[in-house]
Amino acid sequence: MSDEGGVAAVERALSILDALSDERTSLSDLSKRTGLYKSTVLRLAVSLERFGYIQRTEDAQYRLGSKVLLLGTLYQRHFKTGDIVPPELRKMVQELHEGVSFYIADGDRRVVLHRIEAPRAVRDSVHEGDRFPLTHGASGHVLRAFNGQRGEKFDLIRETMFAASYGERDPETAAMAVPVFSHGGVLIGALNVSGPRYRIEALGEAKILPVLFKHAQTLTKTFGGDPMAQAFSGWHRVPAVGARPAAKRSGKV
Repeated sequence: MSDEGGVAAVERALSILDALSDERTSLSDLSKRTGLYKSTVLRLAVSLERFGYIQRTEDAQYRLGSKVLLLGTLYQRHFKTGDIVPPELRKMVQELHEGVSFYIADGDRRVVLHRIEAPRAVRDSVHEGDRFPLTHGASGHVLRAFNGQRGEKFDLIRETMFAASYGERDPETAAMAVPVFSHGGVLIGALNVSGPRYRIEALGEAKILPVLFKHAQTLTKTFGGDPMAQAFSGWHRVPAVGARPAAKRSGKV
């Protein structure tokens, strides 16, 4: 097989993995989503199944295999966050009673590297491994701001050390996010609190930001950064108790 043919085969196989977004997906749906002939999908699926990347169920449906979970575990281990970040997220959930995530930037997307759900029946739908555009959502704004994005909006985020979003990804959800750094002020990721919009608005900046700032500083210190650095002075300017909710300031961030 030529190099060009080999690359094409790999890209087709990866497109099948990308198309397995549901718990179980039929051959017909995989063909439609990838634009590949069913015979091509079937041939590549056999190889992917042999290596553990997908599974074929008894009713001829396809789903992701255990090898993908292994890759996710290795991915987390590569960033050395698996033993450090989740315990901090659990503390935040206990304090705010909303779901908390840790995002990293990956190209033009933001990836949920760690997620701890809120122990509530009504909550937003976010899972580890989810990928969202960097251009929407509080964590996306934070990651762009501290990766050098220019503009008045991002200048304000760098000054205040946080971003908020209301209904950007989903009209019924809202979020607030702050950056986490390592040695030398290198951005690692973003801490993000999210949930139903009405609950985030009710909590407001005065209750959410002190928790976000506290744990962002703890993680920054753990990763070798200096949370007291002058560049991070916004962490030490928290709205007073009773301040109006963030949603009432100026709309979306």
